[in-house]
Amino acid sequence: MAVVRESGKVPKEPVDRSKGAYIKWLINRKDGAKNFELRKFILSPGGIIPAHLHDDIEHEQYVLKGRYTIIIDDKEYTVKEGDVIYIPPGTVHGYINDSGEDAEFLCIIPVRESYKTTWINKK
Repeated sequence: MAVVRESGKVPKEPVDRSKGAYIKWLINRKDGAKNFELRKFILSPGGIIPAHLHDDIEHEQYVLKGRYTIIIDDKEYTVKEGDVIYIPPGTVHGYINDSGEDAEFLCIIPVRESYKTTWINKK
């Protein structure tokens, strides 16, 4: 069955282990999606999602709004509205909104029975 909804009405939840970062599950397996799930992330100014990886999940991302730093395998990239990002499975990545405004991005991931996140403890 098709799904059409206003993204503004989808509740946002805090991202695990983050500071000032939120996720909205726009379309997911509960909607009947069998192949991909669509998520929207919001990073408040100063928001951080710590370094982590997913062994068997790739990410395709599209920056909707703002500017932030994404760290991929210890390399920093400044991304902005309209930029696209591909993160292969097993790749360490993290996010820092070092700007003075909210940043938002869409993230598409494959549907998996289990979704494991490995957090990287950096000293």
